[in-house]
Formats: sequence, structure tokens, C-alpha cells
Amino acid sequence: MMITAQFGNTFADHWIEAWNAHDLDEILSHYTDDFEMSSPVIVGAMNEPSGKLKGKAMIRVYWAKALAKYPQLRFEKLHVLVGANSVTIIYTGVRGLSAEVFHFNSQGKVYAAYAHYTTDAI
Repeated sequence: MMITAQFGNTFADHWIEAWNAHDLDEILSHYTDDFEMSSPVIVGAMNEPSGKLKGKAMIRVYWAKALAKYPQLRFEKLHVLVGANSVTIIYTGVRGLSAEVFHFNSQGKVYAAYAHYTTDAI
């Protein structure tokens, strides 16, 4: 699936809106059932040294913890970058300047995502 600017911006807007609404089901609607999430925050939050989780069930637990820990969580979109089959959203959130890279399958669902934070926010 070749990503267009329109797809990238629509995805980013919907993803940000779902997080800002704290709607975990809506957040997870963007992903395949077996998607993999990589984040340095996973190491401490989930006691997972690899920083990776796989599957909606595990990631639901991780994100539910984050939403509970940060009841005022709000993201502000700064930029959207589009690749051949990926989108990167640069935003501000509870950890300051952040970026997430999303890789999409042919059905337009995320099968892998990678979170990045400034080094002083980890």
C-alpha cells in the first residue's frame, strides 16, 4: 500500500483525536490484531526489557495503564511525515516532543509502530 498525503493526514488526525478522547477501543481500531509496538517506556511500564509488545491484548493493558496514569493526557500534532508504506507523527504529549512511526499493511492497518521520545523524557 502506497501511502498518500491525504491518508497520512487523515490517519494522524484520527489517531490524535482517539488518544485525546481516551478512547482505547478507537485507538486500537487502527491496528492489526497481532501488531507489534516498540517503545522505551514499555521497559519500565511493563517490565519488558526488549521494549516490545505484540498483540492487541498486551498492548491494551499497556495503554490502559498509560491512560490511567495520565488522566489529562493530550497530544498536539506538529507534523505528519509520509513514507512509502509508513506514516510518522511528530507531536507533543506527556513526554514532551515525541514521534511515532507506523507501518501499514495492504488493508491500511498498522502492523508495527515505534515510539520515540527526547532523551530527557525517558
